[in-house]
This record gives sequence, C-alpha cells and structure tokens, in this order.
Amino acid sequence: MKLIYCTHSICNPGGMERVLCNKVSWLASHTGWEVLIVTTDQKGRPPFYPFPESVRRIDMGINYSDDNLRTPPGKIAGYLAKRRKHRKALTEILMREKADIVVSLYPSESSFIPDIRDGSRKVLELHYCRYFRLQYGRKGILGLADRFRTWQDGRIVRKFDRFVVLTQEDRGYWGDLPNIEVIPNAALLPPKEGRYVSDVSAHRVIAVGRLDYQKGFDRLIDAWRIVKSDPASGDWTLDIFGQGEWKGMLQEMTDRYGLGGSVSIHAPVKDIWQEYAGSAFLVMSSHYEGFPMVMIEAMSCGLPVATFGYKCGPEDIIGGKGSGIIVREGDTEALAGAMKRLMSDVSLRRSMSREALKVTETYSEAAVMEKWMRLFRSIAAQPAGLMKADGTDKTE
Repeated sequence: MKLIYCTHSICNPGGMERVLCNKVSWLASHTGWEVLIVTTDQKGRPPFYPFPESVRRIDMGINYSDDNLRTPPGKIAGYLAKRRKHRKALTEILMREKADIVVSLYPSESSFIPDIRDGSRKVLELHYCRYFRLQYGRKGILGLADRFRTWQDGRIVRKFDRFVVLTQEDRGYWGDLPNIEVIPNAALLPPKEGRYVSDVSAHRVIAVGRLDYQKGFDRLIDAWRIVKSDPASGDWTLDIFGQGEWKGMLQEMTDRYGLGGSVSIHAPVKDIWQEYAGSAFLVMSSHYEGFPMVMIEAMSCGLPVATFGYKCGPEDIIGGKGSGIIVREGDTEALAGAMKRLMSDVSLRRSMSREALKVTETYSEAAVMEKWMRLFRSIAAQPAGLMKADGTDKTE
C-alpha cells in the first residue's frame, strides 16, 4: 500500500503537525506501507516533530503564506495564481507516484484534488469545523469570499471517496452525506506514564497554542484581568505557550493591563508534558477548532479544563463528563468565573482531574488508528472513481 498525505507544512509546533507525525509514525512502525508527505509551504525548514526517516517528503514551493500581508485584492489574485501552480505541481507528483490513497489535509487543494485522475482513492481529512471560514467575521470582498467558499465546501466534500471529520458535533453541521465518517484524533499518553500526571495543586493556569486569531488569547487575557481584579486570586499565574504574529500585541495587552507579574508568554517547548504536569488546569479561549489536541493532551496529564463552548470539540470531549467547565462562546466574564471557581476549589480540581484522565480510554491511539486502517483497507479494495459528484455510488 502506498499512501500520500498532502498538507501545508510540517515545520510548525501545531496540532495538525503533531497529529500527522503521530499517525505516520504509527504507520511506519505497524505496517510495511510506503508513506509520502507533500507540502506547499515548507520553505526548506526542518520538521518541528520527529518524523520517521522512512517517510519521504516533497515540498512544491507554492508558498501561499507569502501573500498573508498583501491587500485583499492582492491576496485573492495571489491565491488564484498560486492555486493554479499548486494544481499543476500536485498533478505531476500524483501521476508519477501512483499512490493507492491520497489524503488531503489542506483546504486549498480540496477543490481540485478529486479531479486528478492518477488512479488513487481520495480522502479529505478536515481539521477544522464546518464553519471555520466564517469565524473571522471578515467584511467586504474577503467576507464575500469566505461565504462563497463555505457554500462551495458543501459541494466539494461530496467528491471525495471518504470525508473524515473529527467530532460528532461537526458531522451534524454537514448534513446527511453518504461519504462522511467521524474519526477523532488520538490522545497520546505522556512519554513516561505516571510521571507527568498533575496533582493540580500548583497555583498555575496553562494555555497552549498559536498566537493568532483562532486561539483567542486576547479574550483569555481579558478574562484573566477580571480574575486578577479579585484579591482572592492571590499568587495564581497564567502561562501561555505558543508562537505567532500576535505575540507583540498580546504582550502589549498584558503590560497595559498591569498583568506582567501574573502572565508570561513562552516559546513552544517540545516537552510540553512537563508544563502540563506543573499546572492546575488548562484554559482554552479559541474561536473554533477542528479537534483540540491541546485539550486531550492536557487531560491525559490529569488537568481539568475551563473553556469557551466553541465549535467544535468541547461538547464531544468534556460535555457532561465532569472533567471541565464549558461556558458560553465569547463570554469572557463566564470564562473568568470558571477559572475562579477552579482556582478556589482544590477538591473540585481533583475530582475533575480523575475524570480527565479517562480521556486516554476514549481516544486511545490503538482505537483511533484501527478506525483509519479499516477505512484505508475498505476504500483500497474498491476501484477508484466509483463516487458520483453527489457522493453516491456509480455502481448503483
């Protein structure tokens, strides 16, 4: 079996990159399959995570991210030109490599990859929620583009042999698609089981993620200002681990609010388990997620979670399970209240910690990879191209 994963890049310390590394590492150690990763924006940078040497990598040099700072018309023109280049380069690679299965992780290629007639079965693995394009609330021409592409997504996903989403919540947003499946990301155990389990006694709150709009750390700092306005917060601190274009803005907010003594912004670390183990609970302020890997990683170290009820993930992972507190999306007062509640009640933290540790049972790597192997073997046994554009079987 030959498998190709197509993605943006593997040089950043993000959840998608970590999930892909874990997945191909499992395949490398449990199968004899050939695995290839094809990227658009690697730019010669090394992978952040330790990808197996047996997994080949090809970068096409499309570099969509070069247009990030251009004006809206420039972004659109640049995107369209780069997508034409992307389609030509990827077609050449797929026709040459002749894979059995090609998995797309990147929305920019999803509109054309099912039409590449290389003989492979096509799988779309979406690491975002159904309405991720609309979460930015952009106006004008970019807002129109976001709304059009969201509508277009509903048509595109039907063209794939399988369309994989990460949560039951997100599945509900897509309607009754015949090719849709739910396969969550796996909850990895800390490298030394037991050593990295928090006793939740430290007066430290942790947040982890890219410093950008999606993760909403500006909302978290607003909520933390409310927390620290209460003298009962005492010596509690907030440690944020991440990198991104918002670092300067977030640091300026922290300084302006006079929170420098209780908020620290750190660069990403590879031994994040140690940081989880030294914290009392995780807080998440995201606008949206596909499946919050940070949440299940922290929970596997016994951390309770205080989180906005964003789309998607919190309801699937902690809803009704007693392992955390979900508040209304965007309600910073409520998020501050959830943090103060956890900070003031060590017994509650311990109870939630016990429940949080159960996440490794629900989302074990063995269970998740068995779902993937079943999917791969199922579609590999079918001739390519049996799906109609509406997702129904051509043989019917």
